[in-house]
Amino acid sequence: MPPPGQPLSQEREAGSAGGSGPEHGPHVNWLFVDLNSYFASVEQQDRKELRGRPVAVVPMLADTTVCIAASYEAKAFGVKTGTLVGDAKRMCPGIELVEARHELYVDYHHRIVEAVESCLPVSATLSIDEMACRLMGRERPLLAALELGRRVKSRIRERAGETLRCSVGLATNRYLAKVASDMEKPDGLVALTLDILHEALRRLTLRDLPGVGARTEKRLNEKGIRTMDELLALNCEQAGELWGSVWGERLWHWLRGEDFGMSETDHLKSISHQHVLAPEMRTPEKAWAVAHKLLHKAAMRLRSNGLWAGNIGLAVGFSTPRGENIPVSTFGVPARGWHGELKLSECQDNQTLIAALSRLWGTIPKGKGFEQPYFVGVHLGELVPDRLHTLNLFDALEGNQSRVRLLTAMDELNHKYGMNTLAPATMLTAYKAAPTRIAFHSIPDLF
Repeated sequence: MPPPGQPLSQEREAGSAGGSGPEHGPHVNWLFVDLNSYFASVEQQDRKELRGRPVAVVPMLADTTVCIAASYEAKAFGVKTGTLVGDAKRMCPGIELVEARHELYVDYHHRIVEAVESCLPVSATLSIDEMACRLMGRERPLLAALELGRRVKSRIRERAGETLRCSVGLATNRYLAKVASDMEKPDGLVALTLDILHEALRRLTLRDLPGVGARTEKRLNEKGIRTMDELLALNCEQAGELWGSVWGERLWHWLRGEDFGMSETDHLKSISHQHVLAPEMRTPEKAWAVAHKLLHKAAMRLRSNGLWAGNIGLAVGFSTPRGENIPVSTFGVPARGWHGELKLSECQDNQTLIAALSRLWGTIPKGKGFEQPYFVGVHLGELVPDRLHTLNLFDALEGNQSRVRLLTAMDELNHKYGMNTLAPATMLTAYKAAPTRIAFHSIPDLF
């Protein structure tokens, strides 16, 4: 790395940094940074009294909600993301519950990005707590990459805070670098080079692979794949057939260390927002206002990403009295759920989306058991990017173009001053009821 004061870009272009390691031997192409227990670590950094103590970050202070993050002190008691708050209290009697402060997490995210970029450029921000950096020239030999990983970890602690620990993964492609970052937590530094790759992957489970969750694992098991050895034994064509999509073929190549970019057709496949209603908001009228606000957020993200929606979905959970033999939801509430969808002509404007949401809302069942909504979720699916959007007869009409200009102006103001600067009057009831939540795959600057 260059001495203090020397621009990093010059060093990357010239490839003349000191400590680059041998020119021959294992090389890697990617460095992946994964912050450990990010939300909880930020809280411990911001509030010194929380350091060294079990902490759980929650969306609201209620036993029926879930932990959205846990410190490593809390994880030692079995508390993790998704644990019911009531259960967390029983598992860890001294746990400190902290209501999420998402603006603070976004602020720290940008500090961390700046810290990493003082060492090397960030090529992709994958989530609020993950980023990937492509290595170039003399950064690629293993010894040089390991030194760079240690420097990144140190710089984050120096510039963002001593409680902000991260795991760094190094590999020949971005996917494997992510796998490596998950192999040693907290504060790990792991390299998956080609010479050890096959043996290292054999020791993992299917669930250790990014993109393989409980449902995918079950589907793989049903098709006779239960171990990494069985997955690695497949050829490329078999992997494609196993997944039923190009994803399987890509994974086959990635697991062999090949490095290639994503297809130009890759983009967000869906956008969704959901919210558990506070007790005072559990009426149909207030739930509708929250649904409207969630759609407002989703529509802004849709346009910000240059996407068009071909489908809209609405989900509502209704709480019911205990003792009626009704299943208990993941939030600990006896509940029944409802979900509806509508096909759309590709759109991204509020007027069309609100009209579709209103139609869906009108189809919600009425009567006993459907009087008290406690959960609302809005989903936009079948997304296509601008370059693949099929123009319809009305896209060029003057009125439609005026609406597009109006939405662009509204979005610009909301980007600059906050999403509630200009919003439909129907969501005013929900002004503070559905605050911004950070999905782990996005950093909501515009909110």
